[in-house]
Amino acid sequence: MVHSRENFLFMRLFIAFIFIFQILPVFSQNLYFPPATGNQWDTIAPSSLGWCASRIDSLSDFLRRNNTKGCIILKDGKIAYERYFGSFQVDSPWYWASAGKTLTATLVGIAQQEGRLSISDTSSKYLGAGWTSLPRNKEDLITIRHQLTMTSGLNDGVSNLNCTDDTCLTYLADAGTRWAYHNAPYLLLHDVLEQATGQTINNYTLQKIMLPTGLRGLWSNDGVFFSTTRSFARFGLLMLNKGKWNTTTILADTNYYNDMVSPSQLLNKSYGYLWWLNGQPSYQLPQVPLIIRGSLISAAPSPVICGLGKNDQKLYIWPQENLVVIRLGESAGGINPTLSGFDNQLWIEIMKLMCNVNSNHETPISNNSFYPNPGSQFLRSMNPISELQIIDLQGKLVFKDENQKSEWDIQNLAPGMYWIMGKSQGVWMKQKWVKQ
Repeated sequence: MVHSRENFLFMRLFIAFIFIFQILPVFSQNLYFPPATGNQWDTIAPSSLGWCASRIDSLSDFLRRNNTKGCIILKDGKIAYERYFGSFQVDSPWYWASAGKTLTATLVGIAQQEGRLSISDTSSKYLGAGWTSLPRNKEDLITIRHQLTMTSGLNDGVSNLNCTDDTCLTYLADAGTRWAYHNAPYLLLHDVLEQATGQTINNYTLQKIMLPTGLRGLWSNDGVFFSTTRSFARFGLLMLNKGKWNTTTILADTNYYNDMVSPSQLLNKSYGYLWWLNGQPSYQLPQVPLIIRGSLISAAPSPVICGLGKNDQKLYIWPQENLVVIRLGESAGGINPTLSGFDNQLWIEIMKLMCNVNSNHETPISNNSFYPNPGSQFLRSMNPISELQIIDLQGKLVFKDENQKSEWDIQNLAPGMYWIMGKSQGVWMKQKWVKQ
């Protein structure tokens, strides 16, 4: 009888523990969601978060100097920082560029959970036989998953990476054996979605994401999404909450979500399903056939996931801190399809603002960083450099300048990975750098 009573009490405690364990994330998440209609959005004072309010002006000056049009930082779903520059306003639309790929990946997951497609399906099931110039046996190796992971094997050495004509889609490698940032197979995911759902990409986006969340935007004819900064932030908040908007589940397939924001293949460990992933041991950049050791954005916390677009359109999500960062605007320097030196610079400023937050980033940050990284035309330094050396991976000195300056023309340098050695105020700085 004593043992039976003890067992009964133990079972009650165990059940209570399980119940508390299951509901704890609901209370700990504690996210705010703005109404789906109207433009009401609660704010939160940075000082109440323990942030350094004195550094807000410094962040704003940095954004202004780097051609930003709009920037929002959400904390627990509420607006902690929101600034617009020049004539750009809260209701001004702008393009997401390749950061919009994250929206497409989400739509594919929704279509799969509805049974309209499977990412293991061959792409030709929806695009038709002969959508490439490949032999049929090679074309049928390509699946939707290969389109999501940039591993189609199609030749990215063509002059127009946006051309989706069959004559532009030629064989280079078997699907799944090579990672290359090729925009045409991505763009054809919109055709896949339209064939699978029987709806236009704009209507499917409207029904599945825009109406439940209040996001307002439009896909252009060339596959680029346009919206306001706040609408972009709504999408970031939806993804922060793993596909759920308040009590409405939009992306219910948790396995798909987890796969989407995890390394999708071994070729580029910092790439999921059209999402960029920080904190991985290595990464590969568009049109740079090199594996680069280290984290994608060294100044950012390791768990950050990213949507990165041309001319520095940025979506960052830091799940552990319930943080969403949106940046829209012109290029901060140079033309880069995704990652640029601006990513590190912006995260340096963000972490300065969040002075009481443990960032857990891996790499010490230098005030003498070189950017853009990768770069193609010019190399710049945040501080004047009295001597600059660029050394290739074989140890050969390929560029040297002993004149004090903060900008160098590097157009004639061959694409590849290098070490930069810069001397500032008698101190040598060393940084790994990629020339596109």
